[in-house]
Amino acid sequence: MNSYRYIHKDFKLDNRSVTGYNELINKVAEQYPEHLSFLQKWFDKQTEIEVQTSGSTGMPKTIKVKKQYLVNSALKTIDYFKLFPKTKALLNLSSDFIAGKLMWIRAFTGGWHLSVSSPRNEAIAGILSKQKFDFGAMVPVQAYHNLSLLNQFQILIIGGGAVSTELQNKLQNLSARIFATYGMTETLTHIAVKPLNTKADDTFNNKLYKQAYTVLKDIHIETDMRGCLVVKAPGITDKKLITNDLVKILDPKHFLWQGRYDNIVNSGGIKLIPEQIEQKLQTFIKNEFFVAGIPDAKLGEKLILIIESSTRNIDIPDFDKLLNNYERPKEIYFVKEFIRTASGKIKRKATINKIINSL
Repeated sequence: MNSYRYIHKDFKLDNRSVTGYNELINKVAEQYPEHLSFLQKWFDKQTEIEVQTSGSTGMPKTIKVKKQYLVNSALKTIDYFKLFPKTKALLNLSSDFIAGKLMWIRAFTGGWHLSVSSPRNEAIAGILSKQKFDFGAMVPVQAYHNLSLLNQFQILIIGGGAVSTELQNKLQNLSARIFATYGMTETLTHIAVKPLNTKADDTFNNKLYKQAYTVLKDIHIETDMRGCLVVKAPGITDKKLITNDLVKILDPKHFLWQGRYDNIVNSGGIKLIPEQIEQKLQTFIKNEFFVAGIPDAKLGEKLILIIESSTRNIDIPDFDKLLNNYERPKEIYFVKEFIRTASGKIKRKATINKIINSL
């Protein structure tokens, strides 16, 4: 039998053993129909499966990947976190996206005891109030709305979006080991992790390394001429994956994420990385926001601050105290609702175009 059609003998769904994929499909069809389509495709006889990118940096697209490569990705996470058979895990992500798919595959491959919840915050809270788990995965907004219950996890990974300074500060006193993940659909979920709180594995005393991602086993990293990350992941991708993520490589296993190359603002010849400016402002602006560049006759591009709010009655920090002269936004715009992907990521360029078209 192909390994991707394999279900570990210790696998359980909702604390009940499953003897084969036909039994699993029937149970899912009855209890979790929103996951049925993916599982039917996973257990068919095809060696490849279609996955969809999030669309956060462009149009969403569908790509075909080898099922064995998804199993290989699952094994890397299992190995890194030492997640043995009978690991109790919670799936609270949609299997329409890669993160949800991988939770199923890790559970089949590793022999986990899997519980399933709707992605809705109230559903997650309901199950966490009753059960403890060895492992879980959330997007930042799920973690934020369930802070008081995150100690129900031994290990929690957070991905699918940036973790704000506010959220990270709130994680520090928790007993759960919490990690941020780096990855994308093309890498078949994460290929690197970094600790988000003091309980997470962090053996480095160097402040720089505390902010760094550690790549998983057999993942090789380098940068291109732009300073962007290039990933070689045998058994997960067949060729080098050239990203638009600006990074600083500390050593062959660790890198610092600095921002997106396609977000760089060239203002009067000064190149500004929006994500670095946003990090300085995160603690002081409570609403969702980002900084970006729009065309300017004098500067080429001028830096602006965009805040998601239906009112202009927002506390704005003193930029002179927080930012250097080049980093200070020249204008502030308020947008009632940001344009987002189906998974909730902000579509920066679409939101900026919305502003430009309204000028």
